Amino acid sequence: MSSDNYSVGVGVLGATGYIGEPYRAEMRECDGVKMVALCARRKEPLQKAADEDGADLVTDNWREVIDHPDVNYVVVGTPDAFHHEAVMAAAAAGKHVFCEKPLGMNSDEAREMTKAYLDAKTLAHFVPLWTRWSPGFVAAKELVQGGAIGDVKAVVYRWHNPRPLDMALTWRDDPKLSSSGTIADVGSHAYDTVRWIIGKDAVKVLAHADTITPAKFDLGNVNLSEALECGETKIEGKEARKGNTVDYASIAWEFENGIVGSIILSHAPFLRRGLVPELELHGSEASLTVDRFHGKVTLGKPDNSVEVIKEVSPGGFDIGNRFKKWVIPALREVMSGKSQLEVDSPNLIDGLKAQLFTDASLESSKLGEWVKVATFD
Repeated sequence: MSSDNYSVGVGVLGATGYIGEPYRAEMRECDGVKMVALCARRKEPLQKAADEDGADLVTDNWREVIDHPDVNYVVVGTPDAFHHEAVMAAAAAGKHVFCEKPLGMNSDEAREMTKAYLDAKTLAHFVPLWTRWSPGFVAAKELVQGGAIGDVKAVVYRWHNPRPLDMALTWRDDPKLSSSGTIADVGSHAYDTVRWIIGKDAVKVLAHADTITPAKFDLGNVNLSEALECGETKIEGKEARKGNTVDYASIAWEFENGIVGSIILSHAPFLRRGLVPELELHGSEASLTVDRFHGKVTLGKPDNSVEVIKEVSPGGFDIGNRFKKWVIPALREVMSGKSQLEVDSPNLIDGLKAQLFTDASLESSKLGEWVKVATFD
């Protein structure tokens, strides 16, 4: 039987959230995929989601989703604090899993989750580190691996994801629910992309981190989409306060083989995209930049000449139906008998390595000193 013929029964935790909604829309377009069970906090949007998906079960009890006999693939798209228990339950129930990053609230949780699925051997696990597939970064990896810049010596990354001044607070501003704010949110993507391109892991970091966005309004139980759309007309008379998680970090990093550099991560409204390249890779023979915003990959040579060697679609963030292209095919490879470690897709090991980096960065920001990045055993 072709791996394309393996049917997938999906249960989604966090079905109506900022990421849950687009994920569900993409899965609805996948052949042989049925949306079986949905879990979310609020009744009204959950019922709307059930109508869209034709789901058999809607519930606010995530255990009912994992226990449903027709669910063989659990998608965990809840706040960070709720990943660990759900993923461990899915492993115990013998269900394949898709888990948002960061994997957990800390690397101890992430290690336990990863071990559970590695021990299971026959279960698929996917972590949506999508940035790997942005065309500019794909081109960069090919060029680096092809020797275009020689040996990588330094890496500079800027991930600026500005959010409006008038947006509301969400769970991402709550340290009880968010692993490490912006460091984990976009830092997971950025770090994974770099280690994927250069083939090296970070060994130590020195970080400064802060909350630099002014006070935001507390509208209660809203998701990120609602928070972004609130606007000043909807928040008059509401309480304003600063978030309690990091929304800006500047991190010096060192990788294996003595590769050095730095990364800036931000959700603050003041650090804007598109002014400079997002990623710089400096090598012994040349340098390379990736500017996703304008869709350019540029090579800089020792004589200071600069050449755009690759043009891709500007933006680089919309990469099509991710579930149809990568997630479901990777799942079906495992369902057909392959080991997850033989499948070319980001998995719990990659998610754990990202969390080891983000945990070390948060710790360094608190201590004000270099911190070693723990290794994956």
